[in-house]
Amino acid sequence: MKKCQNKWVRAAIPALLLHCSIGTVYCWSIFSQEIASYIGHTKGATEWAFSFAIFFLGMSAAFLGNVVEKDIHKSSLIAAICFALGMAGTGFFIYYGGLHKGSPLALIGIYVCYGFIMGIGLGTGYLSPVKTLMLWFEDRKGLATGLAVAGFGAAKAIASPIMQAMLKGLGEGSVYKMFYILAIVYFVMMFAGHLLLNKPEGWHEPQKKEKGQGILATIKTKPISNYIGIWLMFYINITCGLALISQEKMIVKCIGLAGAVGIISTVSAVFNAGGRLGFSAWADTMKDRNTIYKLIFILSIVFTGLVMVTSGIEKGEGNLFLIIIVLALLFVVNAGYGGGFSNVPTLLSDHYGMGSISAIHGITLSAWAFAGLTGNQMANWIVNTFGHEVDLEHVLADGTTEILKVNPSGYQCVLYATIVLYIIALLICLFMVRPAKKEKTA
Repeated sequence: MKKCQNKWVRAAIPALLLHCSIGTVYCWSIFSQEIASYIGHTKGATEWAFSFAIFFLGMSAAFLGNVVEKDIHKSSLIAAICFALGMAGTGFFIYYGGLHKGSPLALIGIYVCYGFIMGIGLGTGYLSPVKTLMLWFEDRKGLATGLAVAGFGAAKAIASPIMQAMLKGLGEGSVYKMFYILAIVYFVMMFAGHLLLNKPEGWHEPQKKEKGQGILATIKTKPISNYIGIWLMFYINITCGLALISQEKMIVKCIGLAGAVGIISTVSAVFNAGGRLGFSAWADTMKDRNTIYKLIFILSIVFTGLVMVTSGIEKGEGNLFLIIIVLALLFVVNAGYGGGFSNVPTLLSDHYGMGSISAIHGITLSAWAFAGLTGNQMANWIVNTFGHEVDLEHVLADGTTEILKVNPSGYQCVLYATIVLYIIALLICLFMVRPAKKEKTA
């Protein structure tokens, strides 16, 4: 009974505290326009803060994976300090930008704080609880990691309404105050997670001679194409997910659901979190965990193809069937995007063992870093290059009419790029990543 309790107190609860805090990085889109207006810069300029945050998340995970491997207490403390410091610093530079409209220093300060400093907190905070969870839940590794990573995915759904309420409550022009408050709240949550997180007492790290061969040598215990395949399909899944998710609000408006954007965004976040938990728990029952990625890519190809063939985004307004398949595509992509994250550490442990899993997982998260720069930007380039904007009337709650500028054919063109990438990912999954015998490596 004590051991069962420890699984939750020493692994699951601290993992949720850490991941539910750092997962709020995805809330940037909620207040990016308000920040841009407040500091006198364009929304496009402020959006780079989010891209940098994801990039440095992946790169800090790649370079600090060995720190996490050696000492989860040090890495989780680094995560708490950097995440809170980055958030508070972002608040300060927003405040400074409000006093000096159009100041490049304010924008650079936000990039450094939200992108670089918070990015280090994101990377170390993301990695720190993963190995601990797999050690405590040895027989249900997928369920355990899925639970924690689901916290990362659900953070936006939980925090978004709270942040919106805070922005209204604090008053116009007080967005920087919200960052100060959140810095304190998230530091307390993450510090509590840091104090609770602990590996099982019976676990002994592999001896130096076992680890001495290094990460590259460990990866080379299997054909190098095997690891390259895992990295590439992870990268493609994130790139496609971000490409579609970044255009989600505008796609929803195109099919005539402008008034339900907030609700649909929340439902998408639930599918994102559910995919992280559901796909990883399902993978525990499979001989080859890679089967989950095959399912994710097949489902993504099928629903993307359906929307392409029916021109669902362009012709969806007023057509219930097309509205349903477009929403189904958004929900499937969100679920697959989340499931791709939660299955990576367990797939790697099946192939390469638990000895250096934090370091190998960290290096693999570099795929997230590059996808964070390419996914959104690819979709934006396609939308800005192809198709044309049209006016869409939207009736507001007070009965007045608002004219929205949308590019339905441009969003439709994004699907041509993502379906090609999904097909490439499926081929990699089938022919490059070979089955792993879990009973020998777990």
